[in-house]
Amino acid sequence: MRGSAHLVRRFFAVLRASRLRPAEQAEVAGLLRPQERQLFWEQANGDQRHGLECARSTAVRAPGRSDLARAALLHDLGKRGAGLGVLGRSAATALGFLHLPTPGRLGTYLAHGPAGAADLESAGAETLVVAYARYHHVARPAEVPARDWEVLNAADHD
Repeated sequence: MRGSAHLVRRFFAVLRASRLRPAEQAEVAGLLRPQERQLFWEQANGDQRHGLECARSTAVRAPGRSDLARAALLHDLGKRGAGLGVLGRSAATALGFLHLPTPGRLGTYLAHGPAGAADLESAGAETLVVAYARYHHVARPAEVPARDWEVLNAADHD
């Protein structure tokens, strides 16, 4: 049930998402490495806002961990390749939940973890950032410490 509530909250958050304000943009720029910034700004407003909220939540749980903040900011980066709005995202999620075929952009959306991780790897992001983007919808990989994984997942589901 926790997953369903999270999805409903995300639906409405994406639906009403606005551009980040200048102060929020500066906050993001201060957290990201130069090669990661362009990737972040290519995301939809809702994904940018979600990433920033996750980074803030991560900072509360693990102060001083800029690597965790970057992982939180960038974990949904692969969604930008699908180019779906809120209804398309909802359709993809429902089809995936029902284990039905997800052609084209719907499939791209559901495979956003590995896609974003590949882009982050190409940009030179550190192992933790790449691994969280790749695996945040599956099991914790060995390269991410259990405590870091808990912090990032808690932030993603706030």
